Amino acid sequence: MKLFGTDGVRGKAGVDLTAELATGLARAVAVDLTGPAVIGRDTRRSGPMLSAAVGAGFAAAGVDSIDLGIVPVGAVSVLTPALAGGCGVMVSASHNPADDNGIKFFTADGSKLDPDAEAIVEDRYRAAPAETSPEVGHQTALPDAEDRYLNYLRSVAAGTLKGLSVVLDCANGAAFSVAPRFFAALGAEVEAINVESDGARINDGCGAVHPEGLAAAAAGRVGLAFDGDADRCIIVDEDGATCNGDVILAVLAKHLLERGDLPGSKVVTTVMANLGLRLALRDLGIEIVETPVGDRHVTEALRVHGAAIGTEQSGHVVFSGQATGDGLVTGLRVLEAMRDTGSPLRELRRVMTEYPQVLINVPVKQRGALADAPAVWEAVAGAESALGDAGRILVRESGTEPLVRVMVEARAQADADRVARTVAEVVEDRLG
Repeated sequence: MKLFGTDGVRGKAGVDLTAELATGLARAVAVDLTGPAVIGRDTRRSGPMLSAAVGAGFAAAGVDSIDLGIVPVGAVSVLTPALAGGCGVMVSASHNPADDNGIKFFTADGSKLDPDAEAIVEDRYRAAPAETSPEVGHQTALPDAEDRYLNYLRSVAAGTLKGLSVVLDCANGAAFSVAPRFFAALGAEVEAINVESDGARINDGCGAVHPEGLAAAAAGRVGLAFDGDADRCIIVDEDGATCNGDVILAVLAKHLLERGDLPGSKVVTTVMANLGLRLALRDLGIEIVETPVGDRHVTEALRVHGAAIGTEQSGHVVFSGQATGDGLVTGLRVLEAMRDTGSPLRELRRVMTEYPQVLINVPVKQRGALADAPAVWEAVAGAESALGDAGRILVRESGTEPLVRVMVEARAQADADRVARTVAEVVEDRLG
């Protein structure tokens, strides 16, 4: 089975993702390094074990490493080039449950490895013997890693947030400490929830995947919900309505366009973007560059097309000049848009009307089987015909789990539900 999915290597810690696997992957990555490895992690209980195993792999290959401790993934991306690192590593399973963990590798400039580079690493890992060196690498800690990252965040902020009140849901994850510090430092009135640091309840009914708790806690205020490694940000407005990556893109694209800061009048988003977003951007005269799911695809398209902003519906947002997404910067930009326009988020979000969207995740026996399932594609063609111009359907495999995702949008919720169930039943019958 292929090790790398849409966003690094993930699995149940100690079962699928073992210390031996972590060590072997680090030794495979070490072959090309000309500087130390920069390693961060989220709060999961398996994090110290796996980050130590990653460090041991680099040490066995003669590569030094720098331990950042618990930091958001944005810190790894920013501090890797700042420390002249040869690569960055984030030990996190992002939004997955506490028992899972994962490893993401970053290049020396702080961007995620592309699929070709991941394939090379995987081939090296599977080959024997693993990379070794007679000289053992040395690991050092960086006690002020969070402070350095905080200084970076403050450097990209445009003014203060005085007068704004915000509730932060830190998902008991990597942002538990730095997010409250950052937004308070900019002058916002801050309340932080889900800031446990022992990792036992990371993403457990909270954070970007479960914003309903934040909506209740915010009560008339704006709330920012991060996931386990804080690369995602989902926002709730003053009425408790959820603003996902599509809504965030619509709000910020309009704001940037009105300021004259949207080069080429184009933005980047993925195939999952809501039809309502597509119609709203069309009405604004903004072109969409569409990519596959995965924030690294969004980041690459930003670079190629010279766009200012790109998003995933899940809350990954990447701005021009960033090597990867950072949920804290995303939240910052939305709050700045509120400050600059003097408008509450409940009004700014009216730029788009979300079409009802149904997403059904169908467990399958084997990843990769969807391509050779003609009955499924016949069902998809029938759904497309039934929906016409009033909706759309997208069927794709998950990049991280043995799932086929069936997504349907339509003007009416009942139509979206019916079409999605029909196609999902075919997927389950043929592949489940």
